[in-house]
Amino acid sequence: MCQLLGMNCNVPTDICFSFEGFSARGGKTDDHSDGWGIAFFEGKGCRMFIDPKSSVSSPIADFVRCYPIHSTHVIAHIRKATQGEIALENCHPFRRELWGQYWVFAHNGDLPNFSPVGMQFYQAVGNTDSEKAFCLMLETLRERFPFGKPPLEELYPVLQEVTDKLASTGIFNYLLTNGEHFFAHCSTKLCYIVRQAPFAAAHLIDEDVTVDFRELTTPSDRVAVIATTPLTDNEVWTPIAPGELLVFQDGLPITKELS
Repeated sequence: MCQLLGMNCNVPTDICFSFEGFSARGGKTDDHSDGWGIAFFEGKGCRMFIDPKSSVSSPIADFVRCYPIHSTHVIAHIRKATQGEIALENCHPFRRELWGQYWVFAHNGDLPNFSPVGMQFYQAVGNTDSEKAFCLMLETLRERFPFGKPPLEELYPVLQEVTDKLASTGIFNYLLTNGEHFFAHCSTKLCYIVRQAPFAAAHLIDEDVTVDFRELTTPSDRVAVIATTPLTDNEVWTPIAPGELLVFQDGLPITKELS
């Protein structure tokens, strides 16, 4: 299946270090070589790069690895196709507008025989179960809150409801963000780490690269990195429990505050 990478932080930060190790899994240290993509929120804007080439052979991925784009919300994906051919329109992340905001989504898993009906507003462009699920999620939110974006306390239970419904049909690990809140749902496998003061050095699993974050950060910085499996071998990553939908804001999970 595919793999996910996300970042949420309290100050704009680049994801070059994490993407260096993550992208190696797209054909070098693992076989997720059926396309890749990444999205960066910058204010209300969203900068996206997708490519049906593997992330280890894509010149666009080389650019992302070397160019420090700073963002507080990032979602990346490397694909191992289960539904839909290898094509640009089937590359994650997917992006749509809702309530005057961009929403970005990436999925790891498989929803066999999933085909939503009665869709009025959102339609899939490609033919993946992932994009269809994203369209159904946004369609549901749009129907439940027709007059605009609700407070997070009202949005979260509806998102949990539609997530549980989709997860009941198959494997549904996903990352979702509107550039304001960052959602991470674990169906089978997903974990995260929060880096904050006192910072230390981190070493990638997939590449022999070490970064000392003490040289790159200030004491007030805080960064949460979410991934399918840990990206470093000298840090403690927290597994997300199956069925759990986490919300991150400013580099911290805040889900418990919603209950």
